[in-house]
Parts: sequence; C-alpha cells; structure tokens
Amino acid sequence: MSQTPQPRTPIDTLFAEAGRGMELPIRTANPPLVRASTVLFDSLEQAAATGRRTAVGARHASTYGTVGTQTTFALMDALAAIEGEGHACRAALMPSGLAAISTALLGFLQPGDHMLMTDSVYGPARVFAQGMLAKLGVQTTFFDPGIDAEGLAGLIRPETKVLYLESPGSYTFELQDVPALAALARSRGIVSMIDNAWASPVFARPFDWGIDISILPLTKYWSGHADLLMGAVVAREEVWGRLWEAVRQLGMCVGGDDAWLVLRGLRTVGVRMRAHQASGLAVASWLESRPEVARVLHPGLPGHPGHDLWQRDFTGASGLFAFELDAAPFAGAAGAERRRRALAALCEGRRLFGIGYSWGGFESLIMPAAIDHLRTAWPWQGGPLVRLHCGLADASDLIADLDEGFAAMAKALG
Repeated sequence: MSQTPQPRTPIDTLFAEAGRGMELPIRTANPPLVRASTVLFDSLEQAAATGRRTAVGARHASTYGTVGTQTTFALMDALAAIEGEGHACRAALMPSGLAAISTALLGFLQPGDHMLMTDSVYGPARVFAQGMLAKLGVQTTFFDPGIDAEGLAGLIRPETKVLYLESPGSYTFELQDVPALAALARSRGIVSMIDNAWASPVFARPFDWGIDISILPLTKYWSGHADLLMGAVVAREEVWGRLWEAVRQLGMCVGGDDAWLVLRGLRTVGVRMRAHQASGLAVASWLESRPEVARVLHPGLPGHPGHDLWQRDFTGASGLFAFELDAAPFAGAAGAERRRRALAALCEGRRLFGIGYSWGGFESLIMPAAIDHLRTAWPWQGGPLVRLHCGLADASDLIADLDEGFAAMAKALG
C-alpha cells in the first residue's frame, strides 16, 4: 500500500531552521563558542523581565548579543574570579585595551571634573585625557610617578573624581606606592583606577591594594598569542553600576570568537608568565654587563629604584622592560644622526626580536622609545631608550640575538 507523501518543507525554511533544536547532554572541558546577535525569548513577559535585569547589569542577563552570550559571560566571570579573587567584583569586556581605558574614564568623569593621572601612563591614555576628555571639560593633572601620598594630597581638588595609576609605568617602569595612594583616594571619595597590564593577576592583585577598578589589556598576556584585540574592566560591586551604564551607552562589546580565544589563552597564562619572567630577568641581567648600556629599567633587578616596592607588592615580573644606552656616543652636532644609525643597527635584522609596538605574546619584540612628548611632570633626561619584550624563546638565544645587535651597532657607529 502506498503511503501518502508528506508535504515538503520549503527549502528556504529548511535553511533557516535545520539544526537549531539540538539539545544533547554533552559536557566539554571548555565553554562552547557562541556567536550571536539575536537572543530569543519564550514570551513577551520573559523578554521584558530580562530587559529590566539587563539594564542594571544583572549577571548572565541578556537581551542582545552586545550585552553578552554564554561565551562572553564565561570570560567575564573568569576575569572577575581571577582578578578580583577575594573581593566582590564584576567584569565587562571591550574591543581593545584602549577602549577599556576610555570606557572606564567616561563612566566616572563628567564636565567640570578633575583627574589625577601618573605621568608614566600608557601613551594613548594620555592622549585620550588631553584630547577627548579635555574637549568634554575634564581637566587632568599629571603627577610625578614617584609621588608619595602626602605629595598627591596636595594635588587633590574639590572636583577631583578619579585617580589613575599604572605601576610599573610605561617605558620607564617606575613603581608607585599603590596601597598608600589608593587609601588616600578612598578617604577623599575619589575612584581609583589602575592599568594592570605589566604584571597581570599572576603577579599583582590590585584589589588587595585597595584599588576600585582594574583595567586589563586582554590583547597581551591573557591571550598570549598576538592574534586578537580585547580589553576588560574589572570593578568592585559598589562602582559596578556606573561602569555598566557607560558600557551599555557606548555600545562596548566583543564577539564570541575572540572571547573564546582569550578563555583558551588564560588556561596557560600562569605557565607562560613564569617563562616570560625567567627570560626577562636573564636578559636584563646580561644587559647590565654591557658597556653600551647605561642602566636597565626592570623592577625585578635589585638596582631598580622601585625594587623594594616591587618585592612588597608583586609576586613576579613579566617579560617587558627597557634599557638606556650610554648617551656619550650621541653627543655633539652629529648626535641625532648617529643615534638614528645606532638604533637602526641594533633593532633591525634581528633573528628573534621583531620590531613592533605591542607586547605580551609569545613573540619577542624590540622598539626604541621616544617619550619626550609623553612626559610633562617628569621629563625623560636619559640617553636613548629601548624597550624589550622577552617572549617564549630560550633566553640564551635572545641574548645571542641582542649580542649580534650590539655588534651591528658598533659597526654602524664606526
């Protein structure tokens, strides 16, 4: 007996619906990768209720992909648990480290406010403060990165709302007494923020120091593979609402693919950071013995001006530091040209050290640091400055590569 043929589903409907209803009891080691813009609801009441929860930043509540998905929520939870361990904290994701900085500042500053910012801050953060924030009527005072609490207290105004720190500082690696400065800020009702790029939570815990907001460039050690851009802001619960309001109004969000890659990267960040530390200290110690080097700017070296603070507050060091060349060969009328030739010979053509502005990945990098335009309260007075990032190559090979660079520099200088 022939069966009555069933009506065929239109092919376009099949394309739209096939494979969407799978629910299998599978547990995997890693959270699944979810790519989504649209979030679906079972009822209008559920949609409205979720919208109300999303507005106040309720955990895991989402009405749209920009708010979060299973993948991005997993990363947010991981960051809050790791960076804020022992403290009530929440995390939000942004498409870059600079986006995290700008979102945090916009969330806590308004026209007429004043901010205190360390003079050794990440260059683009300074540009944002002097550019967009200034246009919005926010004033910024840059202070000596070695300032103590008493000195900082003299810079506070009635309209001071944010204290922005970075320890160690960009390029020159000054250490700040963060617990003392954060305590002063809290006593005056000022929100304290810190860029925790250099050490990551493997070697530094800003919330233990009394900081209110920690800014993380996930592009760097968290990812570790130089293949994505992302930032995050981790905030104490008492200031979370203002941060979340800024995140939502600015439309800050990330895609599932990059969030999943950061989740994968953070599983090995502890192992990688210890390797970066070992190579960095080995290379830094070798550089101290070089006649071409005036000084090495690495907080982990006993001769560093902030070494005592590093020992007190940090549990280790990353692979990023700088060294200052002896200025004597670059004196006189021809000094600028000799400096250009020397730096080119030192940096170009290296086998393991690439020339690049970023850092925090598996790769090693070298870059001259031109910071005259990035200092106002504490101008750089030293010789040519070179920043290194020691990646995951063997330290002996990195030293050999730099040794060849110094030989090339000597030849270029005649």
